Amino acid sequence: MKIFSLNAWGGKLHAPLLTYLQQVDPDILCLQEVVHTPHAQKEWLTYRDGDHVLPQRAQLFRELCEALPEHAGFFSPNAEGVLFDGETALPSQFGLATFVRQEIPIIAQAVGFVHGGFSPKGYGEHPRPRNAHVLRVFDRAQDRTLTIAHMHGLRDLRGKMDTPQRQQQARRFADLIGSVAEPADVLVACGDFNVEPRSATFDILGELGMTDLVTTRGFQSTRTSHYTKPGRFADYMLVNEAGLHCEFEVVSDPEVSDHCPLLLCI
Repeated sequence: MKIFSLNAWGGKLHAPLLTYLQQVDPDILCLQEVVHTPHAQKEWLTYRDGDHVLPQRAQLFRELCEALPEHAGFFSPNAEGVLFDGETALPSQFGLATFVRQEIPIIAQAVGFVHGGFSPKGYGEHPRPRNAHVLRVFDRAQDRTLTIAHMHGLRDLRGKMDTPQRQQQARRFADLIGSVAEPADVLVACGDFNVEPRSATFDILGELGMTDLVTTRGFQSTRTSHYTKPGRFADYMLVNEAGLHCEFEVVSDPEVSDHCPLLLCI
């Protein structure tokens, strides 16, 4: 089974992103920073947060669904704020998207907030609400069950250091995984965690028997050339002992975001 995780960067590089996803054709696709603007008439809108201005692909979730017709798509928003068409503000949802090949049975799932709760009246101040999606699937080829979870971790303007909010986030993420998983499952947890490699997040997820593949396999970065700030790690993928003997790659080429895709063949 091929499992893929990526921060989609609001679809800023949407054309190469969609092409690449069709080429890779993962069985399960976990995406963070996905935009869904139901009433947008234009392909591009603008996100504004003080000095931070970023083009956003207005209908990214819809375009992903169209590009992956063999997959069932799930969108889990953590907030509804506004994007701008010039000076016109349009309501837009922001959050996680998960795609599962339609032939794969989904036998349990849960969506929950790991920080705060849904914000219907704006994105809010940092650190903003964050959610996670956990699903349990049956793998016919290997006659086994897998529980796969992903989240987009808190953004803190001070950096990626551990904070009480991030430790609570990790605990809630672990609890959400535990609410879905069964003892014999292969476990996979992934996403843009927004923490450093030595974060307490990994100790907390380690209580579920999970080990990070990015740092233990010697990868030096999960960022592309589009990211120019200090710090080269943000994205991680963890597995339990049942998944340790697997193929794993941090994909540096092609560049489809300011984050590198994580690709697990398990």
